[in-house]
Amino acid sequence: MAGADYPGTYQELLAWFPDNRACLEYLERLRWPDGFVCPRCGAGACWRTGKGLLMCAACGRQTSVTAGTIFHRTRTPLATWFAAIWFVTSQKNGVSALGLQRVLGFGSYETAWAWLHKLRRAMVRPDRDRLSGTVEVDEVMVGGVDVGTAGAGGDKVPVMVAVERSEGQRLGRMRAQIAAAPGTLQLVTFAAGVVEPGSTIHTDGARGLRRLADMGYTHHDTTGYDAADKSAVLPGVHLIASLLKRWIAGTLHHRVSTEQLPYYLHEYIFRFNRRTAHKRGLLFYRLLQQAVATDPHPLHDLQRLGDAGW
Repeated sequence: MAGADYPGTYQELLAWFPDNRACLEYLERLRWPDGFVCPRCGAGACWRTGKGLLMCAACGRQTSVTAGTIFHRTRTPLATWFAAIWFVTSQKNGVSALGLQRVLGFGSYETAWAWLHKLRRAMVRPDRDRLSGTVEVDEVMVGGVDVGTAGAGGDKVPVMVAVERSEGQRLGRMRAQIAAAPGTLQLVTFAAGVVEPGSTIHTDGARGLRRLADMGYTHHDTTGYDAADKSAVLPGVHLIASLLKRWIAGTLHHRVSTEQLPYYLHEYIFRFNRRTAHKRGLLFYRLLQQAVATDPHPLHDLQRLGDAGW
């Protein structure tokens, strides 16, 4: 609840977290909601050292609440991290690295870029529930525009999308993943990985997708090649594709590399699936919860080629 579990406004954020100690105590409650658990032996008893570390009473290991998280060995005050997370989550469309650099006064663009990518890696939980009910599944092309090149040509990237759809055409949760190549059976594997068996899956008329009917799904396919309005065949997927491209152009100003696109999709999914949250502070709370359960990801790892999917 706003005002109890998380700050409801930026003024409350400043009041709740005036120093590093307040931030650490909050992170402790998020990382160990049922009490401290030693990362080495799993024991629960501990005491606090003079340096503020937690020492396990069973094995003697000393640890910090930030160890092994995206805040690992940070030299920047946690209050600044909390402010960055607030700006990222409180803005409906997020913030670019340049915008974060300006608002927090970072000396370099690289710092703001690295912080955002650390946060993006925390935005998708690996153990999240699969989609269910009625789900649209299709592949869309994301990327630049090449004159005279249509469809999957040029520098466009194939992105597989799945989204829940209610009877009133209202959209629910979504999932997305980059495909190794357009028009392959990888879309079947993707659907099986993100959609709960027993659900109803709507796709286009591609023959290869018909095998979903033999994998525990009720499958409906609609050929869109001859449709007067192709976007009406799978309206949920087409709407998501349109909003994704608009977000990349408007918020990120097209500064998205193909290698890092999977992590920008992390952020888009995080925002889309929480778009109905009445309190933006709830997104701040959820992201912090996931941040203390996410590996540090040092800069040299962030700069390596992005994964093809998740």
